[in-house]
Amino acid sequence: MKRWLTAAVLGLSLAGVAKAAIDTYQFRDEAERERYQQLTKELRCPKCQNQDIADSNAPIAADLRREIFRMLGEGKNNQQIVDFMVDRYGDFVRYKPALSGRTWLLWFGPGILLAGGFVVLAVIVRRRRGQAVAGNTELSADERERLAKLLDKEHTHD
Repeated sequence: MKRWLTAAVLGLSLAGVAKAAIDTYQFRDEAERERYQQLTKELRCPKCQNQDIADSNAPIAADLRREIFRMLGEGKNNQQIVDFMVDRYGDFVRYKPALSGRTWLLWFGPGILLAGGFVVLAVIVRRRRGQAVAGNTELSADERERLAKLLDKEHTHD
């Protein structure tokens, strides 16, 4: 058991070292390094779909990191780099797609669904309250007489 645990810990530590060895870029200054890190965290890996390209080990993510580094070296600003990636891979590559006619449902859909759920809940509650009020009608003479007999029987048994 200790061997398996040791092997697992060693494997995980080597995986971190291997990733660190992949991206060894030389930046002009710390500001450029921060822009690189921000961009790689902001863009989604087209293959992994739920990972940014900074954390993905997919070959395409490595290519995209290299492409971002190249464009930073050419002096392109963040918007130009993001626009290039969106043109190439579509809005999906952004974790926060721009608000447009094609993405309005993505931005407002959850809120619309939540509001719709509250409306449905309110309608159900109102209907049930209405049914409860409608159910509390006056008893007929026969029902009152029967109820009185039932209540008298309960009191006589006490």
